Amino acid sequence: MHIGQAAAKEGEFQMIMLMGYNLYLTSIVLNGDPSIEHKGKLTCLDKQVKISQLYHCEGLLLCILKEDSRFVVQNPFLGQTRWIEPRYSHRPNGWDRFIYALGYVNKESCRSYKFLRFIDYYYKAPEKQFFWYEIYDFDSDLWTTLDVTPHWRIAFCNPGVSLKGNTYFCAAERNVDVDEVLANSLICFDFTSERFGPLLPLPFSGGHHDYTTLSCVREEKLAVILQHDESNPYELDLWITTKIETEEEKKVAFGFDDRNRHRVIVIGEAGYLRALDLVGDFGDQRCTPDLSSYVPSLVQIKQPEGRERKQESDLEKSRYDENMSRLNSL
Repeated sequence: MHIGQAAAKEGEFQMIMLMGYNLYLTSIVLNGDPSIEHKGKLTCLDKQVKISQLYHCEGLLLCILKEDSRFVVQNPFLGQTRWIEPRYSHRPNGWDRFIYALGYVNKESCRSYKFLRFIDYYYKAPEKQFFWYEIYDFDSDLWTTLDVTPHWRIAFCNPGVSLKGNTYFCAAERNVDVDEVLANSLICFDFTSERFGPLLPLPFSGGHHDYTTLSCVREEKLAVILQHDESNPYELDLWITTKIETEEEKKVAFGFDDRNRHRVIVIGEAGYLRALDLVGDFGDQRCTPDLSSYVPSLVQIKQPEGRERKQESDLEKSRYDENMSRLNSL
């Protein structure tokens, strides 16, 4: 099905769900007794593929595939797709350790989309650290290596969130004295300047076993949830970048139950809590599930013009190969 065939009802939140390496359209209705409805699998891709990671940017979906070397961006509302060929392998030693982000630059008549991917391996010993940042431009159909010297560390297991064209990540100051990322800050990647900004402190310090999750509210605000993993695992703290207007009647958060991947937890104010069970066969459960709010978009996905791809320099290729060789040896 295409999302365009399913109109949202009043009080209904449309969600894109990654489950069993497939994408599904799901809706959560909060009017009256909360309920969840599985509407169907999305089939706008031209062939059957396994999707291992999902990133969302205002109606467009960036899909990282499990068994295909390419990436695909799709607009499920319009049924459009674009396949992207990487310059270099993104699975050194068989494991995809890259972090991805989809964003855009606002131009006078349209949006110019770009796709960021990077790997930043961090270890106490400075000689074992290495990083590689690159960006793909939809207009030119070219990859560019970014000149980046990170003063930050981004948690590998915590994907970024797109907001108004840029992407925000949970991060911390780069420090050789610690092993783990204590995500006590935000950092923004600006797709216009193709640069990371300064670290922006979050309103908490976080502990070694706390878990921080970043999300987007109505494509207008950032929200961060802090889960106290050991001290109080049933307590969640939620911050939003700006005050919620009074006309927003339902103030809730959605997430998967770690112990039951077929159950979505709805959390609200004043102790509001509901568990909604998904019904259906969602295939291979080894795939980590993901749930993203979705607002259909009329943005057209620009297709490549078929120009000859620029060849990479031998020096740049050797730098990449050296970094990946060091990763494989660890």
